[in-house]
Amino acid sequence: MKQEIESSTINNESPTKAINGWAMIGLSIIILFGGIALILAGAVARVPLLIILGIPTILSAVFIAIGFFTLQPNTAAVLILFGAYKGTVRESGFLWRNPLLTKKKVSLRARNLNGDKLKVNDKRGNPIEIATVVVWRVDDTAQASFDVDDYEHYVSVQSESAVRHLANSYAYDNGEQEEPTLRSATDTVNQALQVELQERLGKAGVSVEEARLTHLAYSPEIAQVMLRRQQAEAIVAARTKIVQGAVGMVDMALAELSRKDVVHLDEERKASMVSNLLVVLCGESEVHPVVNTGTLYS
Repeated sequence: MKQEIESSTINNESPTKAINGWAMIGLSIIILFGGIALILAGAVARVPLLIILGIPTILSAVFIAIGFFTLQPNTAAVLILFGAYKGTVRESGFLWRNPLLTKKKVSLRARNLNGDKLKVNDKRGNPIEIATVVVWRVDDTAQASFDVDDYEHYVSVQSESAVRHLANSYAYDNGEQEEPTLRSATDTVNQALQVELQERLGKAGVSVEEARLTHLAYSPEIAQVMLRRQQAEAIVAARTKIVQGAVGMVDMALAELSRKDVVHLDEERKASMVSNLLVVLCGESEVHPVVNTGTLYS
């Protein structure tokens, strides 16, 4: 039997206003003193009705006082009445709303999430260590409050999941031709991480302002092997460059000798000269030449 799965309702923020708290505190004081005056007048005049009216009047002033709350800049209050969402107040200051409303404060400030150092496998299966920092803020207070259980924990868990997926999608280094890698294409990787995080965290009303790698290295068990591999690759690249330059210089030397008719060399002497020049140009240590005081063919 086919089961129908209903998706959860997405809550969107509904802005609302609050009454100035200073005006309401003046009203509550007037009501309070009015209630006290009624009780005193009823006691003096021995009129029970005035006393009966004074008591709820004082309680009304106390009830009004429960509705006061303050909001700092970049802080919002999510208003809930008996489980129903009634809007979000974003204005800062001393404010008042219905005392029966539950006022859940949500910070709108930018926050840093310093991710733990994770051990994951890159695209080639090599174990690596990776860590990130994510700058985020709450953008939709309704989604953050009602669409996820704990938006701060949600950000932490989803960020770790996104980092693991990112590491699995790129090679640490030495990728295919023009393929971005974690080490070489930092901007591309950071942008990809931010896009994926925004897609994941947008469900919680969170906006990702920045995401970047803070640590990237091979895992300790293969770090030494990979270091030797990198050194070998660097040596091979340097040797290749040296040989290419040496061959060019030898070719130029032979061409210049022939063009200027300095000396005529047979194939054997050319081979010997090429061998000697390559030794001089490609050798790691300083070459000490042997001076021939005889003829070229002696």
